[in-house]
Amino acid sequence: MINQQGPMSTRQLFKYDTVMRIVRTLREAGHRTLLVGGCVRDLMLGRHAKDYDVVTGARPEEVKALFEHTVDVGEKFGVIKVLFSGQEVEVATFRTDAEYEDGRRPTAVKYADAYADAFRRDFTINGMFYDPVEGQVIDYVDGRSDIEARLVRAIGNPAVRFAEDHLRMLRAVRFASALGFTIETGTLEALKADVGKISRTSGERIRTELEAMLVNPSRRAAVELMYDTGLLVEILPEVVATKGVRQGKVEHPEGDVWQHTLLAIGYLEEPSFELAMAVLLHDVGKPPTAHRQGRCVFAGHEHVGEKMALQIAGRLKLSKRETERIAFLVRYHMILKDVRQMKKSTLKRILGHELFEDLAEVHRVDALASNGDLSNYEFAMDAKDALSQEEIKPTPLLTGHDLVAMGLAPGPKIGRILRSLYTAQLEERVATRQEALELAKKLAAEFATG
Repeated sequence: MINQQGPMSTRQLFKYDTVMRIVRTLREAGHRTLLVGGCVRDLMLGRHAKDYDVVTGARPEEVKALFEHTVDVGEKFGVIKVLFSGQEVEVATFRTDAEYEDGRRPTAVKYADAYADAFRRDFTINGMFYDPVEGQVIDYVDGRSDIEARLVRAIGNPAVRFAEDHLRMLRAVRFASALGFTIETGTLEALKADVGKISRTSGERIRTELEAMLVNPSRRAAVELMYDTGLLVEILPEVVATKGVRQGKVEHPEGDVWQHTLLAIGYLEEPSFELAMAVLLHDVGKPPTAHRQGRCVFAGHEHVGEKMALQIAGRLKLSKRETERIAFLVRYHMILKDVRQMKKSTLKRILGHELFEDLAEVHRVDALASNGDLSNYEFAMDAKDALSQEEIKPTPLLTGHDLVAMGLAPGPKIGRILRSLYTAQLEERVATRQEALELAKKLAAEFATG
């Protein structure tokens, strides 16, 4: 096996062992079977592969005959999912592809050998095979040389490769940024020439590539490369619009909104997709709200940014959960700037919110990417550490049933009283049930006369 950096984890060993058992079963049945693609590239780079793609000379029906549990995930394209030892492994038959008419998938496939299969793939660094039994790399596309030269190069004619599947343009950026490689000149020129076609790709597929880029430590390089290639203006023109939008030199010595955004996403540490997207979009409301009154003013940019984030989420077909979380973080990304002046009730509500950790992280990177002042962030985190969960989010002293038992009629008034009571509880103005009951009576009288 190719040397890797560090030992495999138990999970990785189990996955690799499962893959090897599937490979051996196919080989023992007389079918040439290899590993292909990203796992081979990663192994050659000394990295642990995240997953393994198995290719074989066996037809789909032959694969299904050899294994007890299989799922047809793309049989018309020669792909069968094998369920083995609690693992799922996709096994594909060597093939060549017919014409691509929709910029995504071929109209038909023809079963072939490994040599022909290699030349239908996207980039040379992903087009190599590995025989895990013999420990041999099989390279028909000169991918080894491009790994050594640290190049992302399309296999064959790059314009044809990108025309077959427009998403490959984003994949080129992802591989280059994540691996620290350069996109080969001819491949880069073809990408830039066809960049407008990325708009024909579904939002769901673009979203998947964006996630892979934004959760990776190379996310800033990926965003910059998307900008340089023209992909970013096609996918997220709202982010590109921040370039050249000046900010106050005191608050933002780093430069324009674009530079600030790049710095902010670079400071993130192992973010979720939603958090990374929120930071990427947190200031998209600044260009449409920019106004100069002796200094740069962006009044209400967080509200405008929230609406723009919702539109972007719709384009990318994000889930309801992703959409809501991103929009919330954009809307409230500045909330901690006033943390020292907040009432106890307001502070506790923020500290107890399910997205507090993400809000705090947005504030942290926002501050680091501007004047570097983390005092508000540290104040909020210290407050969080100093309070117990019960203090931050206490159980209400009274319920609606208690108010009805006092003689109040069910209705909106009860909700108003309960909210006021909980605020008083958070502010520590009431601490016992009896105190809450007394305050409830006063509030009921006030609301009755008001």
